[in-house]
Amino acid sequence: MLSSGPDGGRRDPHDHVSQAELTERTPVSHSDEQLQSVLETLEECRRALNEMNSRESAELLSIVILDVRMKIKGIDGADLKALCDEMLRSAGNEPQPPSKQTQDQPRRPLLRVVK
Repeated sequence: MLSSGPDGGRRDPHDHVSQAELTERTPVSHSDEQLQSVLETLEECRRALNEMNSRESAELLSIVILDVRMKIKGIDGADLKALCDEMLRSAGNEPQPPSKQTQDQPRRPLLRVVK
């Protein structure tokens, strides 16, 4: 509620933050606080699921945690897709490390000693 000043209820707009500005800021701040609280709860649940060896449920919860973090940081789905696309392009340009299967197999020597 706005308090009336000595000039009949009018206030200098430069003196204080207006009620409209407070109303605009408060829901965002309150919403961020709520999301942060939800995030903390979700992370606790994921830890509990991991401790119970419920890996699949914990992984599903990780997706939800990512979604909440994105909302908090203001990242939308298009930004995430662009990041993933760029990472895939970068990964395609780099030599791939040998797979586990090829690491387990004995390698033929690159050079042979000939007598």
